[in-house]
Amino acid sequence: MGTIFKAYDIRGVYPSEINEEIAYQIGKAFVDYLGVDNVLIGQDMRTSSPSIFEALSRGITEQGANIYHIGMSTTDMFYFAVEHLAASAGIMITASHNPGKYNGLKMVRHHAIPIGGDSGIKDIEALYHQGQFKTVEKKGEIFAKEGILDEYVKFIHSKIKLDQLKPLRVVMDAGNGMAGLVAPKMFANTPIEVIPMFFEPDGNFPNHEANPLEEENRIDLMAKVKETGADFGVGFDGDSDRAFFVDNKGNFIDNDFMTGLLGRHLLKIHPGATIFYDVRCSRFVRKTIEEAGGKAFMWKVGHAFMKSKMKETPGAIMGGEVSGHFYFKFTDEMYADNSSWPVFLTAEIISEAGQTLSEILAERSQYFISGEINSTVADPDAIIKEIQALYAPKGEVVEIDGMSVIGDTWWLNLRKSNTEPLLRLNCEADSQENLEKLRDDLLAIIRK
Repeated sequence: MGTIFKAYDIRGVYPSEINEEIAYQIGKAFVDYLGVDNVLIGQDMRTSSPSIFEALSRGITEQGANIYHIGMSTTDMFYFAVEHLAASAGIMITASHNPGKYNGLKMVRHHAIPIGGDSGIKDIEALYHQGQFKTVEKKGEIFAKEGILDEYVKFIHSKIKLDQLKPLRVVMDAGNGMAGLVAPKMFANTPIEVIPMFFEPDGNFPNHEANPLEEENRIDLMAKVKETGADFGVGFDGDSDRAFFVDNKGNFIDNDFMTGLLGRHLLKIHPGATIFYDVRCSRFVRKTIEEAGGKAFMWKVGHAFMKSKMKETPGAIMGGEVSGHFYFKFTDEMYADNSSWPVFLTAEIISEAGQTLSEILAERSQYFISGEINSTVADPDAIIKEIQALYAPKGEVVEIDGMSVIGDTWWLNLRKSNTEPLLRLNCEADSQENLEKLRDDLLAIIRK
């Protein structure tokens, strides 16, 4: 069994890897490590979430911290609540897009600053294994916090030009995840007419897994957009911190293209701002952002890395990842993922352009991307070194997240997995033929 303490969160199969006793001990370690006097907690719809909450909150209160409990929540609403209620820290009980048998804990500091593997999770793990906690005289209490959803909806609406939106019909697939709780209120009394799919939160995921990154989980959404003639479609993951888009023809839009599109739109409001993108993104992002007068900033994959780097970069207002995450600057202190704001921004773009989403993104047909290709290898470092030596004379080497070589009309990126003997390849070229040659040449070296 691998560790449940991951790079971005704590996650495992319930009850063999994560259970009430483990959650109780983690609650104690969390408070002792951070030294906080209050912790905000939200939870998803998984069947194990209520009992995990009970155990976690017992551990937290026994260490003297109060709990602000917001009940069932999306992760992006949880981030908002941490900032809105000025909580000292927060824990979201969720395993995000993982199947129903999993559960986990996403942890943040004040201002919803993520606690990742290199920013606290390892320390919490050490305290958990040590099992010796501070003696506390006075236990904390649990306070139920009502009305957060209404406040969250108001906050997101304040970011949008609602009066300038044209009436649009949008299919939304919540995948029986937490988006089904938020979307009805978020889009009520707006020009967006929601065509709902699988809005009933159900931790058994009876229709499909709540992970639209996998093609089989998008089939229903794509078919529904075609069937209803909707303007576009959106699929949300289990805890609704990621959004995936389908155009008016029912075609899936890779998230790097949405990142470029949304970034270009925000640059009209924030001229010269910086838009972040991850190392796997198409050249479309950099080209689109720079042509719109913005700065394009390539950074490491992973929400903890992205948000912390955005916070320390002057002028950073948005970021996007191939994995479906969109990051926004909400306040000077809070940088967080959000899945509702991108839907409204897409509606703004369509309303302003007077074109369909497929027409607006017609140029994406000029980009040829491999997608992520995983290979099991004995010595990833040796292969990276060999490919770097071979391709470095043809382009610029960038070592931000793994190793990238960027040519005039192509690029490649190689990244090692944190947890497995895998090498991940992403590449892009200016034609299907050139992409296939680049990909096959690289795989011949990787898999020899």
